[in-house]
Amino acid sequence: MVNIGKKNKLQIIKQVHFGVYLDGGGIEVLLPKRYVPKGCKLHDYLDVFVYVDSEDRLIATTDTPYAQVDECAYLKVVSVNRIGAFLDWGLSKDLFVPRNEQVKPLVTGKSYVIYIYLDHETDRIAASTKLRDFLNETSVYYKAGQAVDLLICAKTDLGYKAIINNTHFGLLYKNEIFQEISIGQKITGYIKHIREDKKIDLSLQRSAGEERDALTAKILADLKQRGGISNLTDKSPPDAIYRQFAVSKSNYKKALGRLYKQRLIRIEKTRIVLIHSHS
Repeated sequence: MVNIGKKNKLQIIKQVHFGVYLDGGGIEVLLPKRYVPKGCKLHDYLDVFVYVDSEDRLIATTDTPYAQVDECAYLKVVSVNRIGAFLDWGLSKDLFVPRNEQVKPLVTGKSYVIYIYLDHETDRIAASTKLRDFLNETSVYYKAGQAVDLLICAKTDLGYKAIINNTHFGLLYKNEIFQEISIGQKITGYIKHIREDKKIDLSLQRSAGEERDALTAKILADLKQRGGISNLTDKSPPDAIYRQFAVSKSNYKKALGRLYKQRLIRIEKTRIVLIHSHS
């Protein structure tokens, strides 16, 4: 069965002068000639994205949209009319946002965070800015410390609301954000805490223990790559340390101290030396 609005691996079952037909599980799906890869032949399998055109025909393309059905994205409005708005999502056919799926009227030239869905009555792909209709506010499945994909979707008095793995909302507190972030930005985050009401608090940093472990592993890997010797010591300028490991001088010194106590390195006046019996 073909998955409309998603990538599919489909087999060529017929070649015609205007393209090829693919097997959509008992349904023929047209891949127009301009998308047919050179050298492909009957019975080959192709990775294609499938949608329904304005004449209700299943059409395939080898182009990849910026997002698929059941995913969120930050997309730009290219035109607006009385029935809705149209977004650039990387395909020749723009993505439609019905007027009744807009929290506020969309404006040409502006970008919005949207959810892409499949209208099961028409099999048409559409989008909505009414994110609450598609995403969950609460969860019992995520675990503290779990890495997740975030899409920043709104600014609040407390910080920033983010979409987690295209399925849930979470909150990043502004007093815990130490980098520039913006609406529409995709970024890796971490589950900080599941509150008693099952709502999700997020962080852009791992827990202190995980951060320490990751930093010591990076230092050891860097030493091995450099043949066991580094000139980046606990006396090096903070900028040099940050350029190499993206951490503060204080955290770097603490990591060196841990490695020294574990007898994995030797700290000399102008260099750090890996103790090879532990490398």
